[in-house]
Amino acid sequence: MILYQEFVKQAKKLGSRIAIKDRTLDREVTYSKALIGALILAKKFKKYSDGEIGVMIPTSAGCVLAVVGILMAGKVPAMINYSTGAAKNCRFAQKKCGFKTIITSRALLEKINCPMIPGMVCLEDIMKSISLKDKLAAALRSKLPASAIIARLPKKKPDDNLVILFTSGSEKEPKAVQLTHKNLWSNITALKQVFHLTENDIVMSILPLFHIFGFNANFWMPLMVGCKSVTYANPLDYKKIPAIIREEKATLVAATPIFFAGYLKESQPGDFASVRIALPGADKTPDWLRLEYRKKQNIELCEAYGATETSPGITVNTPEDNRPGSIGKPLPGVQVKIVDLDTGKSLPHGKEGKILVKGDLVMKGYLNDIEETSLRIEDGWYDTGDMGVMDKDGYLWHMGRLRRFVKIGGEMISLVQTEKVLETLLPSGSECCVVDVPDSLKGARIVAAITKKVETKTLIRELGKKLPKIAIPKTYVVIPELPKMGTGKIDFRTITEMVRKRDISK
Repeated sequence: MILYQEFVKQAKKLGSRIAIKDRTLDREVTYSKALIGALILAKKFKKYSDGEIGVMIPTSAGCVLAVVGILMAGKVPAMINYSTGAAKNCRFAQKKCGFKTIITSRALLEKINCPMIPGMVCLEDIMKSISLKDKLAAALRSKLPASAIIARLPKKKPDDNLVILFTSGSEKEPKAVQLTHKNLWSNITALKQVFHLTENDIVMSILPLFHIFGFNANFWMPLMVGCKSVTYANPLDYKKIPAIIREEKATLVAATPIFFAGYLKESQPGDFASVRIALPGADKTPDWLRLEYRKKQNIELCEAYGATETSPGITVNTPEDNRPGSIGKPLPGVQVKIVDLDTGKSLPHGKEGKILVKGDLVMKGYLNDIEETSLRIEDGWYDTGDMGVMDKDGYLWHMGRLRRFVKIGGEMISLVQTEKVLETLLPSGSECCVVDVPDSLKGARIVAAITKKVETKTLIRELGKKLPKIAIPKTYVVIPELPKMGTGKIDFRTITEMVRKRDISK
Protein backbone atom coordinates (compact mmCIF):
# COMPACT_ATOMS: atom_id res chain seq x y z
CA MET A 1 0.00 0.00 0.00
CA ILE A 2 1.15 3.53 -0.80
CA LEU A 3 0.07 5.72 2.09
CA TYR A 4 -0.67 8.94 0.21
CA GLN A 5 -2.79 6.97 -2.26
CA GLU A 6 -4.74 5.51 0.67
CA PHE A 7 -5.18 9.04 1.99
CA VAL A 8 -6.81 10.04 -1.32
CA LYS A 9 -9.23 7.11 -1.03
CA GLN A 10 -10.10 8.04 2.55
CA ALA A 11 -10.59 11.69 1.63
CA LYS A 12 -12.95 10.80 -1.22
CA LYS A 13 -14.91 8.41 0.98
CA LEU A 14 -15.15 10.56 4.11
CA GLY A 15 -15.54 14.00 2.50
CA SER A 16 -17.06 16.38 5.03
CA ARG A 17 -15.92 14.44 8.12
CA ILE A 18 -13.29 16.22 10.22
CA ALA A 19 -9.78 14.90 9.55
CA ILE A 20 -7.81 17.34 11.72
CA LYS A 21 -8.92 19.73 14.41
CA ASP A 22 -6.01 22.05 15.11
CA ARG A 23 -6.47 23.33 18.65
CA THR A 24 -3.40 25.57 18.49
CA LEU A 25 -4.89 27.62 15.63
CA ASP A 26 -8.53 26.74 16.35
CA ARG A 27 -9.18 25.39 12.85
CA GLU A 28 -11.02 22.36 11.51
CA VAL A 29 -9.94 20.61 8.32
CA THR A 30 -12.31 18.13 6.68
CA TYR A 31 -11.00 15.21 4.65
CA SER A 32 -12.09 17.01 1.47
CA LYS A 33 -10.26 20.20 2.44
CA ALA A 34 -7.21 18.18 3.49
CA LEU A 35 -7.08 16.64 0.00
CA ILE A 36 -7.34 20.05 -1.66
CA GLY A 37 -4.64 21.46 0.63
CA ALA A 38 -2.28 18.56 -0.04
CA LEU A 39 -2.77 18.90 -3.81
CA ILE A 40 -2.01 22.64 -3.66
CA LEU A 41 1.15 22.07 -1.61
CA ALA A 42 2.25 19.20 -3.86
CA LYS A 43 2.28 21.58 -6.81
CA LYS A 44 4.34 24.09 -4.81
CA PHE A 45 6.85 21.44 -3.71
CA LYS A 46 7.39 20.02 -7.20
CA LYS A 47 9.54 23.02 -8.11
CA TYR A 48 12.25 21.98 -5.65
CA SER A 49 14.91 19.75 -7.18
CA ASP A 50 15.66 17.85 -3.97
CA GLY A 51 14.70 14.18 -3.74
CA GLU A 52 14.19 14.68 -0.01
CA ILE A 53 12.76 17.78 1.65
CA GLY A 54 13.33 18.63 5.29
CA VAL A 55 10.31 19.33 7.48
CA MET A 56 10.57 21.24 10.75
CA ILE A 57 7.04 22.17 11.82
CA PRO A 58 5.24 21.53 15.14
CA THR A 59 2.39 19.02 15.34
CA SER A 60 -0.41 20.70 13.42
CA ALA A 61 -2.67 20.49 10.39
CA GLY A 62 0.00 22.43 8.51
CA CYS A 63 2.67 19.84 9.23
CA VAL A 64 0.40 16.94 8.23
CA LEU A 65 -0.59 18.54 4.94
CA ALA A 66 2.99 19.59 4.18
CA VAL A 67 4.22 16.00 4.57
CA VAL A 68 1.41 14.58 2.43
CA GLY A 69 2.07 17.30 -0.15
CA ILE A 70 5.77 16.45 -0.27
CA LEU A 71 4.93 12.80 -0.91
CA MET A 72 2.39 13.72 -3.59
CA ALA A 73 5.13 15.76 -5.25
CA GLY A 74 7.18 12.57 -5.56
CA LYS A 75 9.63 13.51 -2.82
CA VAL A 76 10.44 12.14 0.64
CA PRO A 77 10.06 14.14 3.87
CA ALA A 78 12.97 14.18 6.31
CA MET A 79 11.61 15.11 9.74
CA ILE A 80 13.91 17.39 11.76
CA ASN A 81 14.03 17.62 15.55
CA TYR A 82 13.48 21.22 16.69
CA SER A 83 13.35 20.55 20.44
CA THR A 84 17.11 20.92 20.95
CA GLY A 85 19.80 22.30 18.64
CA ALA A 86 17.41 23.01 15.76
CA ALA A 87 19.89 24.88 13.55
CA LYS A 88 22.54 22.21 14.06
CA ASN A 89 20.02 19.48 13.31
CA CYS A 90 18.96 21.23 10.11
CA ARG A 91 22.52 21.50 8.83
CA PHE A 92 23.25 17.91 9.78
CA ALA A 93 20.15 16.64 7.94
CA GLN A 94 21.03 18.66 4.83
CA LYS A 95 24.54 17.22 4.77
CA LYS A 96 23.53 13.66 5.66
CA CYS A 97 20.74 13.37 3.11
CA GLY A 98 22.07 15.73 0.45
CA PHE A 99 19.07 18.08 0.27
CA LYS A 100 18.83 21.84 0.62
CA THR A 101 15.14 22.71 1.10
CA ILE A 102 13.62 22.71 4.59
CA ILE A 103 9.95 23.58 5.05
CA THR A 104 9.53 25.27 8.41
CA SER A 105 7.44 27.84 10.22
CA ARG A 106 8.44 31.41 10.99
CA ALA A 107 6.44 31.26 14.20
CA LEU A 108 8.43 28.21 15.30
CA LEU A 109 11.77 29.79 14.44
CA GLU A 110 10.91 32.83 16.52
CA LYS A 111 9.70 30.72 19.43
CA ILE A 112 12.83 28.55 19.61
CA ASN A 113 15.19 31.36 18.62
CA CYS A 114 16.48 29.49 15.57
CA PRO A 115 18.07 31.56 12.80
CA MET A 116 17.08 31.21 9.16
CA ILE A 117 19.63 29.01 7.44
CA PRO A 118 20.15 28.60 3.69
CA GLY A 119 17.45 26.43 2.17
CA MET A 120 14.72 27.23 4.69
CA VAL A 121 11.28 28.07 3.28
CA CYS A 122 8.57 29.24 5.67
CA LEU A 123 5.13 27.67 5.35
CA GLU A 124 3.56 31.07 6.03
CA ASP A 125 5.19 32.42 2.83
CA ILE A 126 4.04 29.42 0.82
CA MET A 127 0.48 29.96 2.01
CA LYS A 128 0.62 33.63 0.98
CA SER A 129 1.76 32.62 -2.51
CA ILE A 130 -1.31 30.44 -3.13
CA SER A 131 -3.49 32.10 -5.75
CA LEU A 132 -7.18 31.74 -6.55
CA LYS A 133 -6.13 29.81 -9.63
CA ASP A 134 -4.17 27.34 -7.46
CA LYS A 135 -7.20 26.81 -5.22
CA LEU A 136 -9.65 26.34 -8.09
CA ALA A 137 -7.37 23.92 -9.92
CA ALA A 138 -6.89 21.77 -6.81
CA ALA A 139 -10.59 21.90 -5.95
CA LEU A 140 -11.55 20.75 -9.45
CA ARG A 141 -8.96 17.98 -9.36
CA SER A 142 -10.24 16.83 -5.97
CA LYS A 143 -13.68 16.24 -7.53
CA LEU A 144 -12.28 13.50 -9.78
CA PRO A 145 -12.69 9.86 -8.77
CA ALA A 146 -9.98 8.59 -6.42
CA SER A 147 -8.53 6.39 -9.18
CA ALA A 148 -8.17 9.37 -11.51
CA ILE A 149 -6.47 11.49 -8.83
CA ILE A 150 -4.08 8.65 -7.94
CA ALA A 151 -3.27 8.03 -11.61
CA ARG A 152 -1.83 11.56 -11.86
CA LEU A 153 0.31 11.19 -8.73
CA PRO A 154 3.90 9.86 -8.78
CA LYS A 155 4.15 6.08 -9.03
CA LYS A 156 5.75 4.48 -5.98
CA LYS A 157 6.30 0.97 -4.67
CA PRO A 158 5.66 -0.30 -1.13
CA ASP A 159 9.42 -0.62 -0.55
CA ASP A 160 10.07 3.00 -1.52
CA ASN A 161 10.88 5.43 1.28
CA LEU A 162 7.98 7.14 3.02
CA VAL A 163 10.07 9.16 5.47
CA ILE A 164 13.56 9.77 6.81
CA LEU A 165 13.75 10.02 10.62
CA PHE A 166 16.86 10.63 12.68
CA THR A 167 18.04 8.70 15.71
CA SER A 168 19.13 10.59 18.82
CA GLY A 169 22.87 10.35 18.12
CA SER A 170 23.64 9.81 21.79
CA GLU A 171 27.12 8.34 21.32
CA LYS A 172 27.78 8.64 17.60
CA GLU A 173 26.33 11.05 15.07
CA PRO A 174 22.60 10.53 14.41
CA LYS A 175 21.63 7.87 11.88
CA ALA A 176 19.08 8.54 9.15
CA VAL A 177 16.43 5.81 9.34
CA GLN A 178 14.68 4.94 6.09
CA LEU A 179 11.10 3.83 6.69
CA THR A 180 9.01 2.65 3.76
CA HIS A 181 5.33 2.66 2.92
CA LYS A 182 5.28 -1.07 3.70
CA ASN A 183 6.89 -0.49 7.11
CA LEU A 184 4.31 2.03 8.31
CA TRP A 185 1.37 0.26 6.69
CA SER A 186 2.18 -3.02 8.44
CA ASN A 187 2.37 -1.28 11.81
CA ILE A 188 -0.82 0.72 11.30
CA THR A 189 -2.88 -2.29 10.23
CA ALA A 190 -1.62 -4.26 13.25
CA LEU A 191 -2.45 -1.42 15.67
CA LYS A 192 -5.86 -0.96 14.07
CA GLN A 193 -6.55 -4.65 14.62
CA VAL A 194 -5.49 -4.98 18.26
CA PHE A 195 -7.05 -1.68 19.39
CA HIS A 196 -10.23 -2.09 17.28
CA LEU A 197 -9.82 1.40 15.85
CA THR A 198 -12.70 2.83 13.80
CA GLU A 199 -13.71 6.06 12.08
CA ASN A 200 -15.47 7.06 15.31
CA ASP A 201 -12.24 7.26 17.30
CA ILE A 202 -10.74 10.63 18.19
CA VAL A 203 -6.96 10.76 18.56
CA MET A 204 -5.32 13.38 20.79
CA SER A 205 -2.26 14.26 18.70
CA ILE A 206 0.38 15.91 20.89
CA LEU A 207 3.62 14.10 20.12
CA PRO A 208 6.17 15.77 17.83
CA LEU A 209 6.08 14.37 14.30
CA PHE A 210 9.88 14.18 14.08
CA HIS A 211 9.57 11.24 16.49
CA ILE A 212 8.31 7.94 15.05
CA PHE A 213 5.79 7.52 17.88
CA GLY A 214 4.10 10.76 16.86
CA PHE A 215 4.64 10.28 13.13
CA ASN A 216 2.70 7.03 13.26
CA ALA A 217 0.23 7.23 16.17
CA ASN A 218 -0.63 10.93 15.80
CA PHE A 219 -0.38 11.38 12.03
CA TRP A 220 -0.64 8.42 9.70
CA MET A 221 -2.65 6.06 11.87
CA PRO A 222 -5.63 8.46 12.26
CA LEU A 223 -5.59 9.28 8.53
CA MET A 224 -5.47 5.61 7.53
CA VAL A 225 -8.22 4.66 10.00
CA GLY A 226 -10.29 7.59 8.81
CA CYS A 227 -10.88 9.12 12.24
CA LYS A 228 -10.38 12.61 13.67
CA SER A 229 -7.02 13.83 14.92
CA VAL A 230 -6.98 16.70 17.43
CA THR A 231 -3.58 18.38 17.19
CA TYR A 232 -1.90 20.59 19.77
CA ALA A 233 1.62 21.86 19.21
CA ASN A 234 2.99 21.90 22.76
CA PRO A 235 2.95 18.53 24.59
CA LEU A 236 4.37 20.25 27.68
CA ASP A 237 1.22 22.30 28.24
CA TYR A 238 0.18 19.97 31.04
CA LYS A 239 -2.77 22.07 32.19
CA LYS A 240 -4.32 22.71 28.77
CA ILE A 241 -4.08 19.20 27.30
CA PRO A 242 -6.30 17.39 29.87
CA ALA A 243 -8.92 20.07 29.22
CA ILE A 244 -8.70 19.49 25.46
CA ILE A 245 -9.02 15.73 25.98
CA ARG A 246 -12.20 16.34 27.99
CA GLU A 247 -13.65 18.90 25.56
CA GLU A 248 -12.90 16.91 22.41
CA LYS A 249 -13.85 13.55 23.98
CA ALA A 250 -10.63 11.95 22.80
CA THR A 251 -10.66 8.15 22.76
CA LEU A 252 -6.93 7.53 22.22
CA VAL A 253 -4.01 9.32 23.87
CA ALA A 254 -0.43 8.31 23.07
CA ALA A 255 2.44 9.97 24.92
CA THR A 256 5.63 9.36 26.84
CA PRO A 257 5.33 8.43 30.54
CA ILE A 258 6.73 11.78 31.66
CA PHE A 259 4.05 13.56 29.61
CA PHE A 260 1.39 11.34 31.13
CA ALA A 261 2.76 12.24 34.58
CA GLY A 262 2.42 15.95 33.82
CA TYR A 263 -1.14 15.54 32.53
CA LEU A 264 -2.09 13.52 35.60
CA LYS A 265 -0.86 16.22 37.97
CA GLU A 266 -2.77 19.02 36.25
CA SER A 267 -5.91 17.06 35.36
CA GLN A 268 -9.26 16.98 37.10
CA PRO A 269 -11.15 13.74 37.78
CA GLY A 270 -13.18 12.93 34.68
CA ASP A 271 -10.87 14.63 32.17
CA PHE A 272 -10.00 11.21 30.71
CA ALA A 273 -13.54 9.76 30.89
CA SER A 274 -13.77 9.36 27.10
CA VAL A 275 -10.35 7.72 26.74
CA ARG A 276 -10.47 4.00 26.00
CA ILE A 277 -6.81 3.67 24.98
CA ALA A 278 -4.05 5.40 26.97
CA LEU A 279 -0.80 4.38 25.32
CA PRO A 280 2.51 5.27 27.01
CA GLY A 281 5.66 4.45 25.06
CA ALA A 282 9.24 5.50 24.23
CA ASP A 283 10.26 5.03 27.88
CA LYS A 284 9.51 2.77 30.86
CA THR A 285 6.18 3.38 32.58
CA PRO A 286 6.58 3.49 36.38
CA ASP A 287 4.17 1.49 38.53
CA TRP A 288 3.09 4.54 40.52
CA LEU A 289 1.87 6.24 37.35
CA ARG A 290 -0.35 3.30 36.46
CA LEU A 291 -1.79 3.25 39.98
CA GLU A 292 -2.47 7.00 40.07
CA TYR A 293 -4.27 6.92 36.70
CA ARG A 294 -6.48 4.14 38.03
CA LYS A 295 -7.30 6.13 41.14
CA LYS A 296 -7.73 9.60 39.68
CA GLN A 297 -8.97 8.91 36.14
CA ASN A 298 -10.26 5.33 36.35
CA ILE A 299 -8.32 4.21 33.27
CA GLU A 300 -5.55 1.70 32.59
CA LEU A 301 -2.27 2.68 30.95
CA CYS A 302 -1.42 0.14 28.25
CA GLU A 303 2.37 0.24 27.91
CA ALA A 304 3.92 -0.33 24.49
CA TYR A 305 7.43 -0.91 23.17
CA GLY A 306 9.07 0.03 19.92
CA ALA A 307 11.91 1.74 18.10
CA THR A 308 12.40 4.22 15.29
CA GLU A 309 13.78 1.36 13.20
CA THR A 310 10.56 -0.66 13.66
CA SER A 311 7.98 1.94 12.63
CA PRO A 312 7.73 1.88 15.81
CA GLY A 313 5.40 -0.67 17.44
CA ILE A 314 6.86 -4.05 18.41
CA THR A 315 4.75 -5.08 21.39
CA VAL A 316 1.68 -3.57 23.07
CA ASN A 317 -0.63 -4.11 25.98
CA THR A 318 -4.31 -3.60 25.17
CA PRO A 319 -7.33 -2.87 27.38
CA GLU A 320 -8.43 -6.50 26.93
CA ASP A 321 -4.97 -8.03 27.17
CA ASN A 322 -2.90 -6.04 29.65
CA ARG A 323 -0.19 -7.29 31.98
CA PRO A 324 1.02 -4.22 33.94
CA GLY A 325 4.78 -4.02 34.17
CA SER A 326 5.30 -5.86 30.91
CA ILE A 327 5.63 -4.15 27.52
CA GLY A 328 2.95 -6.35 26.05
CA LYS A 329 2.64 -9.00 23.39
CA PRO A 330 4.05 -8.79 19.85
CA LEU A 331 1.77 -7.13 17.33
CA PRO A 332 0.23 -9.30 14.59
CA GLY A 333 2.84 -10.06 11.94
CA VAL A 334 5.74 -9.25 14.27
CA GLN A 335 8.22 -11.91 15.32
CA VAL A 336 10.18 -11.41 18.54
CA LYS A 337 12.88 -13.68 19.88
CA ILE A 338 15.21 -13.52 22.86
CA VAL A 339 18.77 -14.64 22.12
CA ASP A 340 21.86 -15.38 24.17
CA LEU A 341 24.33 -12.49 24.13
CA ASP A 342 27.33 -14.73 23.46
CA THR A 343 25.98 -17.49 21.20
CA GLY A 344 23.08 -15.73 19.48
CA LYS A 345 20.90 -18.80 20.06
CA SER A 346 17.22 -18.45 20.92
CA LEU A 347 16.41 -18.66 24.62
CA PRO A 348 13.35 -20.30 26.22
CA HIS A 349 10.63 -18.46 28.10
CA GLY A 350 11.82 -16.87 31.33
CA LYS A 351 15.45 -16.47 30.23
CA GLU A 352 16.93 -13.00 29.81
CA GLY A 353 18.68 -12.12 26.58
CA LYS A 354 18.83 -9.64 23.72
CA ILE A 355 15.59 -8.70 21.94
CA LEU A 356 15.50 -9.31 18.17
CA VAL A 357 12.58 -8.37 15.91
CA LYS A 358 11.51 -9.46 12.43
CA GLY A 359 8.65 -8.48 10.13
CA ASP A 360 7.45 -5.90 7.61
CA LEU A 361 7.85 -3.24 10.32
CA VAL A 362 11.68 -3.38 10.18
CA MET A 363 13.29 -0.42 8.39
CA LYS A 364 14.89 -0.60 4.97
CA GLY A 365 18.14 0.49 6.59
CA TYR A 366 20.20 3.51 7.57
CA LEU A 367 20.65 6.00 4.73
CA ASN A 368 24.16 5.89 3.25
CA ASP A 369 25.37 3.59 6.03
CA ILE A 370 25.60 -0.01 4.83
CA GLU A 371 28.02 -0.96 7.60
CA GLU A 372 25.78 0.12 10.47
CA THR A 373 22.75 -1.40 8.75
CA SER A 374 24.50 -4.76 8.44
CA LEU A 375 25.43 -4.63 12.12
CA ARG A 376 21.81 -4.11 13.15
CA ILE A 377 19.93 -6.29 10.65
CA GLU A 378 20.91 -9.89 9.92
CA ASP A 379 18.72 -12.31 7.99
CA GLY A 380 15.82 -9.89 8.47
CA TRP A 381 16.21 -9.79 12.26
CA TYR A 382 16.66 -6.31 13.76
CA ASP A 383 18.88 -6.13 16.85
CA THR A 384 17.17 -3.72 19.25
CA GLY A 385 20.17 -3.56 21.58
CA ASP A 386 17.73 -4.04 24.47
CA MET A 387 17.55 -6.87 26.98
CA GLY A 388 14.32 -8.66 27.72
CA VAL A 389 12.46 -11.75 28.89
CA MET A 390 9.47 -13.40 27.22
CA ASP A 391 7.16 -15.04 29.74
CA LYS A 392 5.22 -18.25 29.13
CA ASP A 393 2.09 -16.31 28.18
CA GLY A 394 3.86 -14.36 25.44
CA TYR A 395 4.32 -11.04 27.26
CA LEU A 396 7.65 -9.29 26.79
CA TRP A 397 9.41 -7.75 29.79
CA HIS A 398 12.04 -5.06 29.22
CA MET A 399 15.11 -5.63 31.38
CA GLY A 400 17.30 -2.70 30.37
CA ARG A 401 19.44 -1.32 27.59
CA LEU A 402 22.53 -3.11 26.44
CA ARG A 403 23.92 -0.07 24.71
CA ARG A 404 25.56 2.56 26.85
CA PHE A 405 22.99 5.28 26.68
CA VAL A 406 19.88 5.86 28.70
CA LYS A 407 16.58 7.66 28.09
CA ILE A 408 15.73 10.14 30.83
CA GLY A 409 12.51 12.12 30.59
CA GLY A 410 12.28 11.21 26.93
CA GLU A 411 15.82 12.44 26.13
CA MET A 412 18.68 10.12 25.22
CA ILE A 413 21.74 10.64 27.41
CA SER A 414 25.17 9.25 26.54
CA LEU A 415 26.81 7.68 29.56
CA VAL A 416 30.08 7.68 27.65
CA GLN A 417 29.98 11.44 27.12
CA THR A 418 29.29 12.06 30.82
CA GLU A 419 32.22 9.79 31.69
CA LYS A 420 34.56 11.67 29.35
CA VAL A 421 33.78 15.01 30.98
CA LEU A 422 33.84 13.56 34.50
CA GLU A 423 37.27 12.04 33.97
CA THR A 424 38.74 15.48 33.24
CA LEU A 425 37.59 16.73 36.66
CA LEU A 426 38.59 13.80 38.88
CA PRO A 427 41.91 13.55 40.75
CA SER A 428 44.80 12.01 38.87
CA GLY A 429 44.66 8.22 38.86
CA SER A 430 40.92 8.07 39.50
CA GLU A 431 38.63 5.93 37.41
CA CYS A 432 34.91 6.33 36.84
CA CYS A 433 31.98 4.49 35.33
CA VAL A 434 28.59 6.10 34.79
CA VAL A 435 25.54 3.85 34.96
CA ASP A 436 21.78 4.27 35.09
CA VAL A 437 19.43 3.33 37.91
CA PRO A 438 15.61 3.26 37.98
CA ASP A 439 13.78 6.48 38.82
CA SER A 440 10.08 6.61 39.70
CA LEU A 441 9.37 9.76 37.67
CA LYS A 442 11.82 9.96 34.79
CA GLY A 443 12.29 6.24 34.30
CA ALA A 444 16.02 6.43 34.97
CA ARG A 445 18.75 8.63 36.39
CA ILE A 446 22.49 8.38 36.20
CA VAL A 447 24.96 7.57 38.97
CA ALA A 448 28.76 7.70 38.87
CA ALA A 449 30.89 4.93 40.32
CA ILE A 450 34.30 6.42 41.21
CA THR A 451 37.45 4.95 42.75
CA LYS A 452 38.32 7.91 45.00
CA LYS A 453 36.08 10.06 47.19
CA VAL A 454 35.55 13.64 46.01
CA GLU A 455 33.73 16.80 47.11
CA THR A 456 30.54 16.29 45.11
CA LYS A 457 29.04 19.80 45.28
CA THR A 458 32.05 21.33 43.56
CA LEU A 459 32.17 18.49 41.04
CA ILE A 460 28.50 18.89 40.13
CA ARG A 461 28.97 22.64 39.69
CA GLU A 462 31.93 22.10 37.33
CA LEU A 463 30.05 19.44 35.35
CA GLY A 464 27.24 21.94 34.91
CA LYS A 465 29.58 24.11 32.84
CA LYS A 466 30.11 21.32 30.30
CA LEU A 467 27.03 19.09 30.36
CA PRO A 468 23.26 19.57 30.24
CA LYS A 469 21.64 19.31 33.65
CA ILE A 470 19.93 16.02 32.84
CA ALA A 471 23.30 14.38 32.04
CA ILE A 472 24.96 15.25 35.36
CA PRO A 473 25.14 12.48 37.99
CA LYS A 474 23.99 13.74 41.39
CA THR A 475 24.98 10.57 43.26
CA TYR A 476 28.53 9.15 43.56
CA VAL A 477 29.32 5.63 44.75
CA VAL A 478 32.91 4.86 45.74
CA ILE A 479 34.19 1.51 44.46
CA PRO A 480 37.95 1.38 45.15
CA GLU A 481 38.62 -0.94 42.22
CA LEU A 482 36.25 -1.04 39.28
CA PRO A 483 35.58 -4.57 37.99
CA LYS A 484 37.07 -5.30 34.58
CA MET A 485 36.59 -7.85 31.85
CA GLY A 486 39.27 -10.31 30.87
CA THR A 487 40.28 -7.96 28.06
CA GLY A 488 40.94 -5.18 30.58
CA LYS A 489 37.81 -3.24 29.65
CA ILE A 490 35.48 -1.93 32.34
CA ASP A 491 32.77 -4.47 33.23
CA PHE A 492 29.79 -2.13 32.91
CA ARG A 493 27.14 -4.72 33.70
CA THR A 494 28.80 -5.82 36.95
CA ILE A 495 29.29 -2.23 38.07
CA THR A 496 25.65 -1.48 37.28
CA GLU A 497 24.57 -4.42 39.43
CA MET A 498 26.83 -3.27 42.30
CA VAL A 499 25.48 0.27 42.19
CA ARG A 500 21.85 -0.82 41.95
CA LYS A 501 22.19 -3.13 44.95
CA ARG A 502 23.15 -0.21 47.16
CA ASP A 503 20.32 1.92 48.49
CA ILE A 504 21.72 5.06 46.86
CA SER A 505 18.45 6.98 47.26
CA LYS A 506 19.06 7.31 51.01
